Amino acid sequence: MTQLAQHLTAFLREHLPRERRASVHTCDAYAYSFQLLVTFAARRLSKRPCLLQIEDIDVPMILAFLEHIEETRGNKARSRNARLAAVKSFFRYLEHRAPAVLDQALRVHAIPMKKIDEALVASLSRTEVQALLNAPDRLTSSGIRDRAMLHLAFAGGLRVSELVGLTLDQFDGRSPASIHIIGKGRRERVLPLWQETAAAIRAWIAVRPKDGDTALFLNNAGRMMTRSGFEYILEKHAAAAVGVAPTLATKSISPHVLRHSCAMHMLQATRDIRKVALWLGHATLQSTEIYLRADPTEKLEMLDALAPLGIKPGKFRPPDKLVAMLATR
Repeated sequence: MTQLAQHLTAFLREHLPRERRASVHTCDAYAYSFQLLVTFAARRLSKRPCLLQIEDIDVPMILAFLEHIEETRGNKARSRNARLAAVKSFFRYLEHRAPAVLDQALRVHAIPMKKIDEALVASLSRTEVQALLNAPDRLTSSGIRDRAMLHLAFAGGLRVSELVGLTLDQFDGRSPASIHIIGKGRRERVLPLWQETAAAIRAWIAVRPKDGDTALFLNNAGRMMTRSGFEYILEKHAAAAVGVAPTLATKSISPHVLRHSCAMHMLQATRDIRKVALWLGHATLQSTEIYLRADPTEKLEMLDALAPLGIKPGKFRPPDKLVAMLATR
């Protein structure tokens, strides 16, 4: 029997952050996945979590856990697949550290991912985006900060983790202004900024507290803005912008919707999916193709390019020999 606690601790504290150089958000997500799994297995086996063995986390246990998080916790297929990916990553780590569980690891890797419905991405129109960007109060320091964050989140098409993780030295205020982004998978990119976006950031830096964290955007306590903090800011200003753009009331506004909106507007302006992928920091064009499915422009051009088929409706008249053959049968 192989102790789970020792290997799981090394996986989360050593392997992921040091060997794989996974981000803090990835490490936290994996840790939460195993918190759910270990708690479920311990309750099911009537054991203390620290006494669990790796052999206890077999395929039937994992399948029961996946069913539990979908039916009891109400998780969707995407969350279910994320939990399963964390488990598979752990057993891939064990293959070289605990050969005794190699056969068990192979069976775990055989558990299939669940297919996910590929819904069209949600995005905002230009009018809705402008109403949202104008919602913060420019006369208060918090309003200046919020306006800079909203401008940068939309103009840069940033993930929320990229936005809140920015530091002061990542903003280059020299003309033309740019922002240095460290994105998913530690892929780096430098984005030039619109003059209005750069001006909004400079206005925030001018009133930003000099002491405190080195993060570009700080909360009211002087610490780095959190994901939930920006989500609250976005929700607050989206509600205020409904008076100018009533259609916002019918839409679910999240930080990723701003990223989708940036991508859709850029695709319509450039008509080049490669430039959109470069701007968003996608590793492959496959991730960017979702915007092609949501944009009707190219589909309308395809329809216009197809000339109507000038075929007149008529009736089929068989040859005389065929009619004669059928009549003799």
